[in-house]
Amino acid sequence: MAGERILIVDDEVQIRRALQLALGGHGYQVEVAAGGDDGLAIISQRAPDLVVLDLAMPDRDGLSVIEETRGFSQVPIIVLSAHGQEQEKVRALDLGADDFLTKPFGVNELLARIRALLRRQPLGQVDLVRI
Repeated sequence: MAGERILIVDDEVQIRRALQLALGGHGYQVEVAAGGDDGLAIISQRAPDLVVLDLAMPDRDGLSVIEETRGFSQVPIIVLSAHGQEQEKVRALDLGADDFLTKPFGVNELLARIRALLRRQPLGQVDLVRI
């Protein structure tokens, strides 16, 4: 299925551009945010169908984005990180991330993980609980 809205939250310009091109080329509507604060604002205001989130960002780390997001949304979150230590993966997953990919990663693997998560998420479902 294509046309789903995916938010990329990453402070690295090259990663944002590459993912925007790759995912857009597969029919996804892609929006980008350069930091955690902007990412949270987009998640809460526009409710994307899926979030691809870097952990290491200068303004707000990805772990706090996951934690805050889970207070009002069940949007699927795939974490990207240059650090693949088990402890970091476990912490992200325990806070509410749905999947974890270590950089560098293959675009085909990311696309497969996106498809798997989106199959489980009813489209158009409003899951905001904050009023």
